[in-house]
Amino acid sequence: MRDRRDLTLLHVAAAVGPFAVAALLGTVRESVEPAPAALVLVLSVVAVSAAGDRVSGVVAAVSAALGFDVFLTVPYLSLAIAGRSDVELVVVLVLVGLAVSEVALRGRRAQGVSARREGYLSGVAALLDLPDGVGRAERGAALARAVAEVVGVERARWHDGPPDRRDAVVDAEGVLTLEGRVLDPARDGLPTDRVTAVPAREGGTVLGHVALTAAARVVRPGAEQLRVAALLVRVATRGGAPGDRAVPEGGGPPGAALR
Repeated sequence: MRDRRDLTLLHVAAAVGPFAVAALLGTVRESVEPAPAALVLVLSVVAVSAAGDRVSGVVAAVSAALGFDVFLTVPYLSLAIAGRSDVELVVVLVLVGLAVSEVALRGRRAQGVSARREGYLSGVAALLDLPDGVGRAERGAALARAVAEVVGVERARWHDGPPDRRDAVVDAEGVLTLEGRVLDPARDGLPTDRVTAVPAREGGTVLGHVALTAAARVVRPGAEQLRVAALLVRVATRGGAPGDRAVPEGGGPPGAALR
């Protein structure tokens, strides 16, 4: 998810960009037919939508229609439209702009989902490719790297035993809780003032946990990412690996909020 400042800049670009393109086309309107000019404005809407969100697409489509009205229809430099065909073209411009912006947005989201799932598979592959003779520390580090890649945090470490009582915890279903409260990391991000732990459980014991740190920037993983992270930890620690020391749940000593 984008930073609010980035989104604000994109929204400004969506409002100004197509309108500015229409103004440029207006300087050569005597030699440019309305239909090709409208197509150029649609392309400007697509360019903004490909980089922004749905709001950016809507704003860009409206901006393109206003610019077309002001600079490319009679009477010029006015919101009034004299010809019926120009009215129809403006309406079509808005509808096409909205449609292509939605297509661009869905395509970008699908590409993002594909990239995330590729990251999931690469994390699993990295764990499966470890040689049999690799020790506990190396296996724990490999698991932590795989979980970090899935969730998108900059730092992750494997620790034996249960997480600290003050840590946020991801359960087996990918639900994030903190002191009994369910959090929404996709909206609010992972806690930046404490560790997010993904525990490995076997029966009534905690074998260990992957401690995720997101202190440098806000990380907003989706529910699917957290479920995959929990699944990675569960599969990788089946049978006691990477740690072979089980500790009763709740028996871990309180530690620092950030490790």
